[in-house]
Amino acid sequence: MSYTKKNLREIEDKAPEFGFDSVQEARFAHGALDAENTGISLIRVKPGCRQAFAHRHENAEEVYVVISGSGRLKLDDEIVDVKALDAIRIAPKVARQAEADGEGLELLVVGPRHEGDGELIMEGIFD
Repeated sequence: MSYTKKNLREIEDKAPEFGFDSVQEARFAHGALDAENTGISLIRVKPGCRQAFAHRHENAEEVYVVISGSGRLKLDDEIVDVKALDAIRIAPKVARQAEADGEGLELLVVGPRHEGDGELIMEGIFD
């Protein structure tokens, strides 16, 4: 088939599987969409919370689009305030972590998919 259609809110939330469901939802859609080279995720950081970890990629450039809410992205040593419909391009190797304001923060994340490219930073980068 030449296309695949899925509703991102219907993709399984992986946060509970890793014990992060108290602070976020994480719906990774590349598999459900049969995407060969594209990564796409719907991330929701719950109100007043911070993502459970930071991460970076060796090769993948990503674009974060704020769907709703507001908050901050920490990109290496810089904090960037974000609100609905802001789009932020993040270069490879930049560590990133999101923090939501009181209404929460919903992000659409898109970029090339490179298997095994992500590095988790479990201690986070905000502190």
